[in-house]
This record gives sequence, structure tokens and C-alpha cells, in this order.
Amino acid sequence: MIFLSWFKYRKEIKEFRNQLSNILGFTPRNISLYKTALSHRSIREGSDENNERLEFLGDAVLSSIIAHYLFRKYPYKGEGFLTEMRSKMVNRQKLNEIALKMGLKKISLYNKNDNALKISQIFGNTLEALIGAVYVDKGYNKTKRWVEEYIILPHLFIGDLEGIEINIKNKLYGWANKNTKIIDFIIVDEKLENSRRLFTMGCTVDGQIISQAKGFNKKEASQIAAQLAVESLGL
Repeated sequence: MIFLSWFKYRKEIKEFRNQLSNILGFTPRNISLYKTALSHRSIREGSDENNERLEFLGDAVLSSIIAHYLFRKYPYKGEGFLTEMRSKMVNRQKLNEIALKMGLKKISLYNKNDNALKISQIFGNTLEALIGAVYVDKGYNKTKRWVEEYIILPHLFIGDLEGIEINIKNKLYGWANKNTKIIDFIIVDEKLENSRRLFTMGCTVDGQIISQAKGFNKKEASQIAAQLAVESLGL
């Protein structure tokens, strides 16, 4: 019985390593480090067990790499343009989209019974934690090459990003001003989900709700609601 349990454990580790290697493009050395990077606090509460510390590190590393990349790509652009472009490249929604395309959701460890988590932005956070793990494992230079090869070039199309408004709410407010409408964001619902506060924010036009979105903070939920409102209005 003990042998079978050990065999099953070894098989699971091997499968996890293979899946991770397919995403990373290299075989990780410290498998436990990457497992921590993929572990959400909904299943591991300890700060040394979940990915929040690595997310903090990865966020800083990614910001530095993106800044360096833009500095080289746009030698004649000013600080304002570079700052705005970096914000477009590392915003929570964009990172979440990239994480899903890379397949991180399939190997992330989180409470799969929590439906709110499935539609939240946690996979973008997981991507940042993964970058933090690569940095700890491989160092800055190799992490920089990895981010450029596996994140920036295949997923962040700079030409397209130049034309995207950084704050989708500005687009809504601009439309409202031209059409003498009133845009507002309201709390539709607020409740606890696994000891975390979950907000449902609604975007209203002249008092009528035209879109709703959930998030673990008001800003995240209202940004998603704003995006849905823009799509609904055909802007």
C-alpha cells in the first residue's frame, strides 16, 4: 500500500514537471519552488506555501524587464509614453489573458469549488508568481530572455497596444459627455467567498445597469464591468 502511494506520488510529480516544462520551455530544477508559484492562497494559507510572495517579486521583475524592453524599442519616446505603454502591457486583465493562453489555469493549484475564482484575475497573478520563480531559479538575465521569448513576443503585440486606451473608463466617460449621458459604477452585491470579500459592480447609464462583473476588489470588478459596457454599447 505504501509502495503504491509512493508510486502514485512519483507519477503525479513527473506529470506536473512535464506540463510545467511544456509551458516554460525548459526543465525546472527546483520543482517545489514552481509548485509554490502555482499555489493560490485558497488552498495554502501560509505565506511560505502560497504564491503571494513570489507574485510580489515577479511583479517587480516583470515591470523592470518591460521597462528595459520599451527603453530599447523606443529610443526617442518620452517618459510619459513609455510609462503608459508599460501600464498597458502589465495590466491585470492582459496578464490574465496571457496566463490562460499559456495554459497556466490547467496546472494552477486553487480551490476549484470556488466558482468566483474561476472567473477572477488570479491567473494573471499566478503568471507574475511564475516569473518570480524563474527569477529565483535562473537569475535576472535568463528570466529577461524567457519573458521576452515566451510572453512579450508571442502575446504582447506592441503595435496594437499603442492604439489601446489605457483606462477603458475614459472611453465610457467620453461617450457619455458627447451624448449627455451619466455613467456611474455601483455595488450590486457584496459577500464573503471563502473568507474573502467578493464584489459585484454594475456600470449604469442614466441609472440603468448595462453590465455587471465580479472581483475581489471594487477596482478590478468595475474595470471588467466597464469593458463589458464598452462592448455592449459597441464603442
